[in-house]
Amino acid sequence: MRRTLITLVVLLSTTVLGHAAEKRIALVIGNSAYQHAVPLANPKNDSSDIAAKLESLGFEVVSNQDLDLAGMRRTVRAFLEKLDGADMALFFYAGHGIQVNGNNYMVPVDSQLSTYNDLDFEALPMDLVLSAMERSTKTNLIFLDACRDNPFAENLSRSMGTRSGAVGRGLARLGSGVGSLVAFATQPGNVALDGAGRNSPFTAALLAHLGTPGQDITRDLIDVRREVLAATAGKQVPWENSSLTGEVILSPVAIVEPKVASAAPPPTEQPDHAVELAYWATIKDSTDSTFFEAYLKQFPTGAFSALAQLKIDEIKRGQEAERTAAAITMQQQPENERAAQGINGSNGMDVASLEPHTSAQSPATTRGPGELAQAAQSELVRIGCLAGATDGKWGSGSRKALQDFAVRQGLQLASLEPTEELLERLKAVGNRVCPLVCDYGTKAEGDHCIGVPGLAGFDGAWILTRTATNKSCGWRQLTARIFIDQGKVASASSYDGQVSVGGVLDAYYRFTDDSGKSQKNHITGKLKGDRGTGKFTHVGGSCAGNVSLVRE
Repeated sequence: MRRTLITLVVLLSTTVLGHAAEKRIALVIGNSAYQHAVPLANPKNDSSDIAAKLESLGFEVVSNQDLDLAGMRRTVRAFLEKLDGADMALFFYAGHGIQVNGNNYMVPVDSQLSTYNDLDFEALPMDLVLSAMERSTKTNLIFLDACRDNPFAENLSRSMGTRSGAVGRGLARLGSGVGSLVAFATQPGNVALDGAGRNSPFTAALLAHLGTPGQDITRDLIDVRREVLAATAGKQVPWENSSLTGEVILSPVAIVEPKVASAAPPPTEQPDHAVELAYWATIKDSTDSTFFEAYLKQFPTGAFSALAQLKIDEIKRGQEAERTAAAITMQQQPENERAAQGINGSNGMDVASLEPHTSAQSPATTRGPGELAQAAQSELVRIGCLAGATDGKWGSGSRKALQDFAVRQGLQLASLEPTEELLERLKAVGNRVCPLVCDYGTKAEGDHCIGVPGLAGFDGAWILTRTATNKSCGWRQLTARIFIDQGKVASASSYDGQVSVGGVLDAYYRFTDDSGKSQKNHITGKLKGDRGTGKFTHVGGSCAGNVSLVRE
């Protein structure tokens, strides 16, 4: 038995050392700032967070963001030059992607893709990267968070007429050589979600589960799939193709053979690593700290002792956060409700202890509801999140301002009602939190909006998006970049018109239909600050919809 255990330890130790000595190279690209489409919020965050994650897993990372076509080619080439002698290569891409005739393309930020011929000159084939990886390394991992619904597919479909069926929804399935795994944010042919938080649902799950200690990557991706399904209410299902021929463990667990004294101890004193491994496998995903406490009692110097203590601390922090949130919620309930729930007086929870006390504020000093609301409103005005009177009436405008403050500060509030604790938190903020939004004809300078002479307040580049509201258009959404100069509207894609001093937009989009006949859309709207809204109609046709504009 002892010889078997020693053999197991040596094998595991050899495996760990082998992984540690691996040469791992990663390419990470995130494109957000699209020039001819509505910019994407998350890919830049996704790529920077994934790059940091991979560096922690021992990868040498080649990373870049918001690349035009030339920049993407340079970055890919720099990555490929590092693959010589590499044991493992990994590629992560976040941004717009498109499939045409079953081939997948990454879309640089300067692409317009107005016609089918533009693909060869404005987009980068994904196979260019995958084929080079498979020629150079034995183990290749590819993660594509690039199936977002985007206007480029709409533009290509429209330009290709009867061949528009060649433009697919989402990305096509990729074939992989032996030793490769290709993971998609969602199933082939479907569209993934960009997400409302810092990261997309797919990338957020990768950050949480990729490189779980001692776990094979196929198991990591099962955990990723479960988390994305839960986060998107079943709308998005991550997918992968794999031709891996063995386990790929990005974060092996080191198991070191214990030192043996000169006088060999009795067999009963030898640690049984097989039992320990089996025990850990049954509890590692538990949310009950008692399991990890039992592990530490049984294996106080075990291979997972540090991780077990971290698990215990994490579970206890989560429980404490839940208790704090519940206490704050209870505190904000009316007095009679708290009494009915048995939390008032000696039988209840000490809610007051949650509020900060300083020498400048006596815990005995309390404010009435109106006074507290007015004080909170004054602080929200000071930091730029509330515009209007501080009248002590805490309505929808005050709640919206508080929510805006919380989002921008990364806070999770149990309630949108004013409390003493909230007031102290607002007072602690030194500078403006919410940006100043100025009306048309003015611009922000510091904490004030100042006038801009004439029509110059609208000058610059704008992203104009048309969204169809009926099926006769044959498309869902189209985006273009327009320029306004002294009230005149122009673009590289057949927009012209004018903007009045009051911000009224009156413009036309001119195009040629499949039969060669000239057509036009009439666009009307109103610009205010850095945004605008309006409508469009097809002159002489039934296609119509809404218009939105955002200043670059």
